[in-house]
Amino acid sequence: MKATDLTRAQSATILGGAALMLSLAMGMRQSLGLLQPHVIRDLGITAADYSLALAIQNIVWGITQPFVGLLVDRIGARPVAVTGVIVYALGLAVMALAPSALVLTLGAGLCIGLALSCTASNLAMNVTARTVTPARRSVAMGAVSAAGSLGLVVASPLAQAMIVTGGWQLALVAFLGLAAVMLPAALAAGRADAIELPRSQAAEQSATQALREAAAHGGYVTMAIAFFVCGLQLVFLTTHLPTYLDLCGIDPSVTATALALIGLFNVAGSYLFGWLGQRYPKHLLLGGIYLLRSAIIAVYFLAPPTPTGTLVFAAAMGSLWLGVVPLVNGLVVHLFGLRWMATLTGVAFFSHQVGSFVGAWGGGAIYASLGSYEWAWKGAVLIGVAAGLAQMAMNVRPSPRVLAEQPAAA
Repeated sequence: MKATDLTRAQSATILGGAALMLSLAMGMRQSLGLLQPHVIRDLGITAADYSLALAIQNIVWGITQPFVGLLVDRIGARPVAVTGVIVYALGLAVMALAPSALVLTLGAGLCIGLALSCTASNLAMNVTARTVTPARRSVAMGAVSAAGSLGLVVASPLAQAMIVTGGWQLALVAFLGLAAVMLPAALAAGRADAIELPRSQAAEQSATQALREAAAHGGYVTMAIAFFVCGLQLVFLTTHLPTYLDLCGIDPSVTATALALIGLFNVAGSYLFGWLGQRYPKHLLLGGIYLLRSAIIAVYFLAPPTPTGTLVFAAAMGSLWLGVVPLVNGLVVHLFGLRWMATLTGVAFFSHQVGSFVGAWGGGAIYASLGSYEWAWKGAVLIGVAAGLAQMAMNVRPSPRVLAEQPAAA
């Protein structure tokens, strides 16, 4: 079956499953920062301990993503996604029963990190790229990414309500219910496995050859390295903003509302950047996102924290949150085609997750050492500016192989 053979209902089922799976996976993951003050108090651990657990989650996600992407390219999305849902549920259960920092790290770090490789943006974008035609690809990836952000709108208020009602363990039990919803979504998204690749992009090329081709492309290398800052900035905020606001004496409900606003404004932002990516150079848009994020972070942390300022900050950051997803995935397809898309985006995503590790653990380590987040946010701003400028200067010429295939495809 080709993508052009799909009915509207079939396309909607596949894309809807991918969006729902992505939405819940990311929504729960980005709400774990809400649990931090309560877990620290109840288990008698430090902020650095909790930060380390989430940092390990991000580095496990990054390390495993290239290999999971290779599995998706070889055996299909469905078995990978279903396995990921099961591992996600296991990680939540281990977290809820954790008596110590070590067990908490096993659940939140190892299990959920691996599960995210199988259920989050890399797999959802691969499914989307296969399901739609090239003319609609960037917009469709933006739409799925946008829908995928709605999970934070649900998960964040749900977690806060459960914490108030019965504690952080009850919030994790509620998350297990959301994980159960991910299973039929994964099965629906996995129907994309039956879609054939375009003939010109299904030419025989091994994974090793694809990786060598990507490593020799300066633009891809630049994009992958710049992707580091995306993970650093976003995970620093989702992990440490709740603690920062708690230190400033701002009500925890403001934090939950801020996270929900990030998810809500990300809906518009992701779709917008997917739409813009179909019309304007993706690398310039991507670099612009990094620069704008850095400016917004600087303005927020330089001003005295207030509930209103925090909500405005959340809305502004939300509009730039996952807009990178359709742009990075679109650039990979532009440079190298669809055949090894999941593998190559997975390799680039490793850089993103190294940044996430630094943002989660580094932010906690700086706070534990200095008693302030000042140098953490300053570092995030400076690195963001450097990455944005480098991203805008990347080489966007497709690989020689893709250039040779284009006349044949035409």
